[in-house]
Amino acid sequence: MKRHIVLIEDEPAIRENYRDALERRGYQVSVYADRPSALAGLKGPLPDLAIIDVGLGDEIEGGFDLCQALRQRSALLPIIFLTARDSDADSVTGLRLGADDYVTKDMSLDHLFARIAALLRRTDAWAQSSQQGDEVLRRGRLSLNVDRMTAEWNERAVEFTVTEFWMLHSLVLHPGHVRNRTQLMDAANTVLDDNTVTSHIKRIRRKFQQIDPDFDGVQTAYGFGYRWNAHEV
Repeated sequence: MKRHIVLIEDEPAIRENYRDALERRGYQVSVYADRPSALAGLKGPLPDLAIIDVGLGDEIEGGFDLCQALRQRSALLPIIFLTARDSDADSVTGLRLGADDYVTKDMSLDHLFARIAALLRRTDAWAQSSQQGDEVLRRGRLSLNVDRMTAEWNERAVEFTVTEFWMLHSLVLHPGHVRNRTQLMDAANTVLDDNTVTSHIKRIRRKFQQIDPDFDGVQTAYGFGYRWNAHEV
């Protein structure tokens, strides 16, 4: 069965170009020109992956709102922002709202397809592991259910996206060991630039700090990467 990708892009020519390219790669593609039509079209089952532009018609940040709405429905749906807006502020905002990746339209199609394939492989791996018994990893006040991809801190649930969860899992697996950005990217089974990895780490910290302002589980090893605090074991 073909994997179903939804593309939300307001420029007709660009939308059709990407649709043609994705279909040539064997994907089933649904397209929408704006946020309201996308929300209406996605009331039923969600696709395998969503690609969203940031600016959608008259809504300058309609893509951000759409991402937030889709993320509220599913923490597991792979979401990629594909946009001409290349500022760090926009990229950070997109990731903060739950996107798994943020890329610009000057990226080559081959590179874009590689990122799509990586996210879909990760989804498949999760689906396969979810059919087995639950694996729970505990480190001090942290509990990670690897199969359900859920996390608790001090017995309080913390919601992570798929990318954030696997980066956190990579850190927690070996407390005190530094993981560089490439290792974290590999753990999340995706392709990201360094700034995007850094943004994901910031989001992970912020989510813990929302329920524990003194959280210090994720530490920075300046010039190298990040590690899980060895005191939290």
